[in-house]
This record gives sequence, C-alpha cells and structure tokens, in this order.
Amino acid sequence: MHSITSPAGSLELYTDSSPNGFKATIALAELGLPYQLRHVRIEQGEHRLPAFLARNPHGRIPVLVDHETGVTVFESAAILLYLAEKTGRLLPKAPAQRWAAITWLQFHAASMGPVLGQRVHFEIADAGANVPATAHFRRLCDAALIAMDGRLAANAYLAGDDYSIADIASFGWLHIARIVGFDLSAWPHVSSWYARVAARPAVQLGVTIPAPATGA
Repeated sequence: MHSITSPAGSLELYTDSSPNGFKATIALAELGLPYQLRHVRIEQGEHRLPAFLARNPHGRIPVLVDHETGVTVFESAAILLYLAEKTGRLLPKAPAQRWAAITWLQFHAASMGPVLGQRVHFEIADAGANVPATAHFRRLCDAALIAMDGRLAANAYLAGDDYSIADIASFGWLHIARIVGFDLSAWPHVSSWYARVAARPAVQLGVTIPAPATGA
C-alpha cells in the first residue's frame, strides 16, 4: 500500500480505481475534506495483505479510517453515510427526502451495484461465454434501470431536488458502465441525471483518484 498524499486531517482512505472506490473519493471531494490517500493495488494482491485485512476482514476497498473518532468504516454505502453524518451534508434533513436518499442508497447497494458488477463480469470480462448468465444479468440490470429511470422522471436527483449520497453511490457504477460501453439511451432520465452529476467538478476529480478507470 502506497501513500499518495499527506494533507492535514484525521481521515485516511484506503482505495483503488474502482466504482466502489470512486464513491468515497467523489464524496470527499464534494465535502472538501482533507485526507490521506492510501493506494491499495488490487491487481498486486495488496487487498489480501494482513495489514489491510486488519481494517476490512472481507478484503475489499474502500476503507475509511477516522483517527479523530477512532472509527474504521468499510463498505462504500456505509462510508457515504458516515461522511454525511460527520459533516451534516449530502443527506437531506427533511424526513421524506432523507429517507428517500437512504432508500435509494440501499437500492444501489443491494440491487444496482451488484447487478451491474455481475453484468460487467459476464458480458465484458468473460466476453459473454456464459450465455444464460449474461442474459440473466442484462435482464436484472434493465429492471433496476427502469426503476431508477421512473424515479428520475419526476425528480432531478434520487432524493428529490437535492444532490445526495444516493446520487454519488449510483454514479460510481454507472460511470464504469459507460466506460465499458453499456448503452443507457433507453433510459433518458437516467442519462440526463448522469450528465448532470458528471458535470460536477468534484465528480470529475473523484473518478481520477487514485487513477482513472480504464475498463480493462
């Protein structure tokens, strides 16, 4: 694991260039929080080293360590919630909008993210060799996108009028979907939302840390 930056602050982020990692780097950029970046090179097996497993026994990035509070958080959705709670930002305060943000964050964590991950594996990494699995995850991906498109038909963002951690979570995997060539044009509201989020300077910065994704 390699230290990239050492600004002042209590936060330390262990991550790699991945859709889940980008959720944390986007949120930190949006919040303007200083942090120390530790690049965990997955292709070199650094996520399986004892020092990293001590922070996340599941061996997955990202992991956030807050030295001020003594709290270590893994799983990208949990990290987004932690940062929102810590700062009082990126999570609406009105109950209806707050729970909409949490609901769509969980929708991403339980449905959209895993389904897109499996589709990328079977359709891109495995080159469609397993035809039934490829078709299955395409159908599940389409169903999730239909639900998301319906939500965005009447709302600028997933929580309603305000950009939130739900949007950051969903953007991470859809950014990769665009990079590997998935066509989102059948879902015009998702496509418009994607363009709005992608135009944000913090998002443009976050998807380059610790390096831009290539889809390889």
